[in-house]
Amino acid sequence: MTPAARLSAAIEVFADIETRRRPAGDTLKDWGLSHRFAGSGDRAAIAGLVYDALRRKSSSAWLMSEASPRAVLVGMLRRERGLDLAAIEALCTGARYAPASLTDAEKAALSSDALADAPAPVQGDYPDWLDAQLERVFGDERAAEGAALSSRAPLDLRVNRLVARRDEVRSKLEHLGAEPTPWSPAGLRIRLAADAKSPGIHAEPEFRKGEIEIQDEGSQLAALFAGAKPGEQVIDLCAGAGGKTLALAAAMENHGQIYATDTDKRRLVPIHERITRAGARNIQVRTPRGTADGLDDLAGRADLVLLDTPCTGIGTWRRNPDAKWRIRPGALAERIKQQEAVLERAVPLVKLGGRIAYITCSVLAEENGDQVRAFAGRHADFSVEKPLDVINGLGERAYLFADAVLISGEGLLMTPRRTDTDGFFVSILRRTA
Repeated sequence: MTPAARLSAAIEVFADIETRRRPAGDTLKDWGLSHRFAGSGDRAAIAGLVYDALRRKSSSAWLMSEASPRAVLVGMLRRERGLDLAAIEALCTGARYAPASLTDAEKAALSSDALADAPAPVQGDYPDWLDAQLERVFGDERAAEGAALSSRAPLDLRVNRLVARRDEVRSKLEHLGAEPTPWSPAGLRIRLAADAKSPGIHAEPEFRKGEIEIQDEGSQLAALFAGAKPGEQVIDLCAGAGGKTLALAAAMENHGQIYATDTDKRRLVPIHERITRAGARNIQVRTPRGTADGLDDLAGRADLVLLDTPCTGIGTWRRNPDAKWRIRPGALAERIKQQEAVLERAVPLVKLGGRIAYITCSVLAEENGDQVRAFAGRHADFSVEKPLDVINGLGERAYLFADAVLISGEGLLMTPRRTDTDGFFVSILRRTA
């Protein structure tokens, strides 16, 4: 397919997403099945165009003064891909399989600086209803934070230090352009161009041998800040597929015990194969049975309970750009209830001197600082660890990280704009009585 034909296909897919309000991944899969002539490179290029349009949906529509699929895709080429008018005209020629030629109005829009006076939700490409929540956290910087959340994320890898060292793995992945991440001592980063196809990491020998896992640097840091030590008793209460569980096992050097569980046992399915591949020998998976969570024997024994808490997922918008347009205000209220329940579930498991690592991939105060303050108000026997003490595990990088991250009395907040990671909130709550 020509670049122009790929653009036409992306407009078609985007229209289907908007009309039927379906997840982008499902729509792209269906398009590929019904257009089998399209090769893997074509499908990847079309997906990239669609996801970039979702990233810049609001600002592209504002720029073009129109919210049609064509307007959003064409505006995105200017907003996200940085193409000039001549380059966009070369794609929109009206030739076979190409989008129709640009109108005079479209040319004028693409040549303008129409976003200068746009409201914050437009400049930041996020839903209008979230403006008050983001203003509460970021103030006048919310548009810039939203814009950073809309950018394409790099591909981050965590080197499994149970079986490999970062420098060794980096040299093996030199063909992918892997570089050390700025903060995580176990991280490698592969930066991707806007139209680049994601590399097949799962096919790399280093992945098959358990030397690397795909994990955003922010997620790596969240696990690191939990401070798991060799010999400790640790419970990962929302383990899911096991990304942070495996990071904890590496930090503990396979000594001590990790109990991994999740309220939805379907999310635990991938964890077993990942544990084997990683060579982690100190993880016991507790699969819930009906309403029983299988943790009664662990009451008062945990040095650490890690809560990778259910949340709105706003911090992962770089990787899931369609999610921000499907989220509704009711979802926030529901997540707040779930977070409170998970925190309360952790309390009886923690021993004196033990701690809860409360983690969300959200940037909203309602899910982060508010939850921590409410918990502290209910439990006088817990205290919040000072964020500057929490990040000491970064060693010489701790000072620079403290300058970049957003610190409050309740914890620390990473964002794409500040730390070049996904958005993550971390708070450590220690049992003192």
